[in-house]
Amino acid sequence: MIRTATRIALGTVSASMLLSGAAMAQTELTMWSHGAGNDVEIKVLNQIISDFNASQDDYKVVFESFPQGSYNDSVVAAALAGNLPCILDVDGPVLPNWVWAGYLQPLQIDESKIETFLPGTKGYWNDQLYGIGFWDAAVALFARKSDLEAWGLRMPTVDEPWTKDEFMAALDAAKESGKYEFPLDLGMNDQGEWYPYAFSPFLESFGGDIVDRTTYQTAEGALNGDAAIEFGEWWQSLFEDGYAPGPAEDPADQATGFINGKFAFQWNGNWRAVATMAEVDDVVFLPAPDFGHGNIIGAASWQYAISATCPNPEGANAFIEFALDDKYLAAFSEGMGLIPSTPTAAEMTEMYAEGGPLATFYDLSAKQAMVRPVTPGYVVQAKVFTKALADIANGADVADTLDAAVDEIDSNIENNQGYGH
Repeated sequence: MIRTATRIALGTVSASMLLSGAAMAQTELTMWSHGAGNDVEIKVLNQIISDFNASQDDYKVVFESFPQGSYNDSVVAAALAGNLPCILDVDGPVLPNWVWAGYLQPLQIDESKIETFLPGTKGYWNDQLYGIGFWDAAVALFARKSDLEAWGLRMPTVDEPWTKDEFMAALDAAKESGKYEFPLDLGMNDQGEWYPYAFSPFLESFGGDIVDRTTYQTAEGALNGDAAIEFGEWWQSLFEDGYAPGPAEDPADQATGFINGKFAFQWNGNWRAVATMAEVDDVVFLPAPDFGHGNIIGAASWQYAISATCPNPEGANAFIEFALDDKYLAAFSEGMGLIPSTPTAAEMTEMYAEGGPLATFYDLSAKQAMVRPVTPGYVVQAKVFTKALADIANGADVADTLDAAVDEIDSNIENNQGYGH
């Protein structure tokens, strides 16, 4: 009996040691996100992580979130110290800069799994995939259907948007009605990434751009050519002629100005749509006007990527591929109101399914969206563009301001040996 009991005890210890060894053999994958404070986003991410960790025995994802305002600085500091996590998210237009700086490695996932993903959710650099997004965003012109009918305005569609003349006629009608303090709100107080995301598509529709995308070696002609000057003069007229408040507007107006009846039209994103629908019964979401070279909006939101220093990229790739399941894409959309990355995920949501109240935004993202300049230099170009547009809105000379912006962008490109293009 003693011998038997001893064998049982030893067997129990051996089994315990084996289980302990198996647990210890599980490789940890660190993961960072910019979503601290966004409870819904973090909840969905934690569910994906929990499901992945339970689905296999090789890897365990360990998650940490940072406030968005300090996130990029945290990543840069970690890269300099050699302490990057395995998995991290990156804002779409910033991705080329992080690749060029050596922070990221190409994804090794089955690209058949992302064939139907919206174009703006795929982060490519030099024809290699480095990032994939679980959602995207789109901007539209918020309006009241009753106003369009009262003013005899045509309802524009994605395929037949308003022309520049029709758009200005709509603003004139709003001004002449006397119903609103301003015909249009552009959210001018938000002088961060909003400016290049929301306003560079206007420039592109005029025929200009932040930088010449054929070479990415200069902004000459793109940001200060005839088309860009025409855009700049139109842009300045919006503020000089009282169509929209300038950069000094009250920050609260971007959230509540349209709802409270201060503006007839508002240029805003799908992330504000649900709250607006709750307050404005007849709100409609209109496509961007066509200023001559197509109706265009911005594309590319946050995407997930793998650091160049990740010691276990096969596990990191496995996690990202696992997270691409439509049920997770739909969960992000349902919780955060953002656009699902795939049409099948959209059909799983109340808002973005065909006939849903926000289905228009999916169409806008699929048909109108253009990514911001795909270059490491974009992080500088965006800031230069933002300052130029704010200065022009405040009355600066259009041609001189755009020429100065071109000089600054070109100098930065030259100082960085062309950014590897």
